[in-house]
Amino acid sequence: MAPASKADRKRTLDVGSWMFNVVTSVGIIIVNKALMATYGFSFATTLTGLHFATTTLMTLVLRWLGYIQPSHLPLPELLKFVLFANFSIVGMNVSLMWNSVGFYQIAKLSMIPVSCFLEVVFDKIRYSRDTKLSIGVVLLGVAVCTVTDVSVNTRGFVAAFVAVWSTALQQYYVHFLQRKYSLGSFNLLGHTAPVQAASLLIVGPFLDFWLTNKRVDTYDYNVTSMFFIILSCSIAVGTNLSQFICISRFTAVSFQVLGHMKTILVLVLGFFFFGKEGLSLQVVLGMILAVIGMIWYGNASSKPGGKERRSYSIPIDRSQKHGGLSESSDPDEQV
Repeated sequence: MAPASKADRKRTLDVGSWMFNVVTSVGIIIVNKALMATYGFSFATTLTGLHFATTTLMTLVLRWLGYIQPSHLPLPELLKFVLFANFSIVGMNVSLMWNSVGFYQIAKLSMIPVSCFLEVVFDKIRYSRDTKLSIGVVLLGVAVCTVTDVSVNTRGFVAAFVAVWSTALQQYYVHFLQRKYSLGSFNLLGHTAPVQAASLLIVGPFLDFWLTNKRVDTYDYNVTSMFFIILSCSIAVGTNLSQFICISRFTAVSFQVLGHMKTILVLVLGFFFFGKEGLSLQVVLGMILAVIGMIWYGNASSKPGGKERRSYSIPIDRSQKHGGLSESSDPDEQV
């Protein structure tokens, strides 16, 4: 009875964590689309810096209230993580600017095989044939419903390459640091968010000016735009936290595979709120194929041998006991 209860509790927490990430991720996409497309706030990197500043404020308040206990993350590890994370943010913004939408989507899809490569090399993960095939079905389905025109140039390819690898490394490193230093999601955010906020708020205005030829300090701030900026920052706290929680529970590859469900939801909500002119048989078939692949991946990776670690070489530092709001999870149960 106890094992069944433990499995049920894990399943409930997994579903809750994933739904938390889906709701906040889709919500922030819709809010940011309104903020940038309708109100002309096109300063993506600076906005991300504000997101991390808000997240930092949240972690400081929770630490002051005693919900987050002190923890340790070595400075070299912190700087390495922030380097990957900031290159990911900047790389994605530049890739979107320099590449066609089709190639940008292909680059995002390539994060899954790159994440698989990192897990195979560093974590000695072995995937079954069904798991590999299910990932291929997900990639094919998302490609069918999102990829349109595909054109690439040298600088666009370099930007996409940097964006893909830095994003995959950042997501892998979330899982790595949480396991090695026994850090909960709140603890890890408490270490990384302040450094990311400071660095992005310094670099962001200059990068945004280079990308858009507009200055963030000359933007026409009004009540409506400020409302959307504050709303975006508020939702971002949940998005940042839920990403760390999900990667902790599912690993980076599963997070990427299931993450394409958000792509499908954004497309569906876009058709619902902004008209059905983009809805076609190709898009519908692509969505169906992607969902089938995600269901297949969930079943295949959870079976014995579907996705297993042959050996694990990361020494886990358990000398600290982190209480507070750190979510609990059993590393051996993560898939």
